Amino acid sequence: MGKYTIGSFRQQFPDEDACLEFIKNARWPDGITCARCDRITKHFRIAKRKVYSCEFCGTHISPTANTIFHKSSTPLRFWFHAISSMALTRTGVSAKQLEREIGVTYKTALRMLDQIHKLMTQGDISLFGEVEVDETYFGGKHRKKRGRGAEGKTIVFGMLERGGRVVVKVVPNVSARTLLPMIQEHVLPGTTVYTDELGSYNRLSRLGYPHQSVRHRAKQYVDGNAHINGLEGLWGNIKRSIDGIHHAVSPEYLQAYLDSYVFRFNHRFDDTPMFLQLLAKAAPAVPVRRGG
Repeated sequence: MGKYTIGSFRQQFPDEDACLEFIKNARWPDGITCARCDRITKHFRIAKRKVYSCEFCGTHISPTANTIFHKSSTPLRFWFHAISSMALTRTGVSAKQLEREIGVTYKTALRMLDQIHKLMTQGDISLFGEVEVDETYFGGKHRKKRGRGAEGKTIVFGMLERGGRVVVKVVPNVSARTLLPMIQEHVLPGTTVYTDELGSYNRLSRLGYPHQSVRHRAKQYVDGNAHINGLEGLWGNIKRSIDGIHHAVSPEYLQAYLDSYVFRFNHRFDDTPMFLQLLAKAAPAVPVRRGG
């Protein structure tokens, strides 16, 4: 599929009817099983309502039921616009920007983005090959100590497969007891792991991971293939994104913003546009129920 643009979005979804029809077809790609007729039947749109009616018995179905659009008075095209803004931009949008763009209240924009963020959770990801591992700190600027040990900071841990995907999680600390189980959960055994000199990583070799490190305190940043420059670059991009779009994010909501950035990063090479992937998650297909 070619590149999906704002023009593509406007052409595919010019009005409410197009959005609702898309949701119906996405949820029932093989046809709708009528609960009363107990078989797949044709369904027709009820004018001025977001429901369809069985051609035989008149039973109604609502395409938006059990989705993020359920019982929302916000027009579907506004929802689709918000999802496209999250998918078609490198950094997403803030609730304040969405409020201005579609003309809803700030509270509504915030709720919409919260629902969309839930579609972008990282899920179960396995990394292999060569993986960089590092931790960083998010939070306000302080005149005192920076980096490890700084007060008022939120710790974020990342694992980056070179040329592939990334896993990024908020963690309570950087102890081996916290970090090593996360590496074992997401990094396949036998994978070469690159880190800095943090002592929490010392047991990686004993856990079955070829382990190489660089000594940042000694101003060593590259030693052959050993470096974590990919993750260092990712940290910088995420922090600039948050600073430019949101200015600041509280620890309570940081994971959601990290998830949205990671979703875009991990799907950057996919053939299916991210916008359509998010729509598929927002309106999941309903299993076909066939009569006996």
